[in-house]
Amino acid sequence: MTQTQPMMILIAGPYRSGTGDDPEKMAANLRRLEQVSWPLFQAGHLPMIGEWAALPIWRAAGGRHTGDALYQQVLYPTAHRLLDLCHAVLRIEGASTGADQDVRRAEARGIPVYYRLEDVPGCAAVR
Repeated sequence: MTQTQPMMILIAGPYRSGTGDDPEKMAANLRRLEQVSWPLFQAGHLPMIGEWAALPIWRAAGGRHTGDALYQQVLYPTAHRLLDLCHAVLRIEGASTGADQDVRRAEARGIPVYYRLEDVPGCAAVR
């Protein structure tokens, strides 16, 4: 483990985008987001993904179909609330309206946005 200042880092990238709401494709996108969580954790950071928080809330509220009105009411607002608590964003590759919103929100807050894992403090040493 490296000696970096710990940060809570939002991992932003495609989840629903480009999937046609196919559950298997969405699960594959989530796995892709999750792949960078381990190196972030090894570097001393706390990785976060908006869907980790939002999907259980959506299901608890009665969400049934991806993209329904409740989905819209929960998913982006949860990510925004989470982002307000994060110290940085790691934007992984791929088209994503939500991830682009996360980047704009992070920039407006003045927190770092990283586009490569190795640019996150402490992560170059763990790869």
